[in-house]
Amino acid sequence: MLAKIVNDDAALLVQHGAYAFSPSRLTPTVNPQLLEPPMKAIAYYASLPINDPKSLQDIELPAPIAGPRELLVEVKAISVNPVDTKVRQNVAPENGAAKVLGWDVAGVVKAVGSDVTLFKAGDKVFYAGSLVRPGGNSELHTVDERIVGHMPKSLGYAEAAALPLTAITAWELLFERLQVREGKEDEGQSLLIVGAAGGVGSILTQLASQLTALKVIGTASRPQTQAWTKALGADLVIDHSQPLSEALKAAGHPQVTHVASLTQTDHHLDQLVEALQPQGKLALIDDPKALDVSKLKRKSLSLHWEFMYTRSMFETPDMIEQHNLLNRVAALIDDGTLKTTVGEHFGVINAENLRRAHALLESGKAKGKIVLEGF
Repeated sequence: MLAKIVNDDAALLVQHGAYAFSPSRLTPTVNPQLLEPPMKAIAYYASLPINDPKSLQDIELPAPIAGPRELLVEVKAISVNPVDTKVRQNVAPENGAAKVLGWDVAGVVKAVGSDVTLFKAGDKVFYAGSLVRPGGNSELHTVDERIVGHMPKSLGYAEAAALPLTAITAWELLFERLQVREGKEDEGQSLLIVGAAGGVGSILTQLASQLTALKVIGTASRPQTQAWTKALGADLVIDHSQPLSEALKAAGHPQVTHVASLTQTDHHLDQLVEALQPQGKLALIDDPKALDVSKLKRKSLSLHWEFMYTRSMFETPDMIEQHNLLNRVAALIDDGTLKTTVGEHFGVINAENLRRAHALLESGKAKGKIVLEGF
């Protein structure tokens, strides 16, 4: 009966919830989320080499709708991470559907779900999202409020987009997996960061050098990445293209208490075991095809894996800790303790520029984070 009140086009919207009717009158109230025009997005339909023009494509998709605990975000800037390339290469879209990547977003809240309590429309936010949801390489994006932070007030969108995924990963690895303590309590202990010039390494180096008493030793293989790592606060930088234990000995620091292995863990494992003190801790974030953990036994070394998507994938009871963590990072940015880790700005958000970003990440030569901004 109500559908007859409006024209045929609007009747379709009634059926899909775009209109809500007051019990006392028949004037429809429009749900603005369902009246959004199609949005621009970058997606793929098949796992292809990045030099194939169809590996990432410019498309249009229906605008998403925020669920009860979700935010609808207008995406202003994004960052690209190794996880984007891994998913594109290894996860084929289902039934020929378009798959949107992108797990670093800075933007503005456009609408909020009925149960949202942490944000309101107009808030500037940054977040990494969830691997079990569509990525953020689109004009609009929905995300659970519990994994979103208020954007640093001192940064623009591109600079803020560089931070969420790597900041969450680095923070959880350092303070939750390795259980390093803030302040002076771990004085006399040391942290070796393998791959310190990359996205996670760039923020981990800052967190360890600024918030803890650890001696921070970073690895980087080229003069420009070595200088970058030193500028971020590393006490010592060694070359990971050489045997790590030998490089540490040559630098006068033969053993460490903690290792954060961010890349090529399987390649470096023997050297890392040799470099770690007995009862030391080894944390990693990469995906070695095989890892002989029996090598850790003789020294009673502990192994810790960090995967920042665990909380959002499983909706763990402490999922909101990522909201709290991002707010803390924003405060540390604003007070000058930490700085953004943008390495390169690749221009507007489109398929061509994203293909360039993926290619650079796949080359292993990226320094800091790659960001894109605007559609």
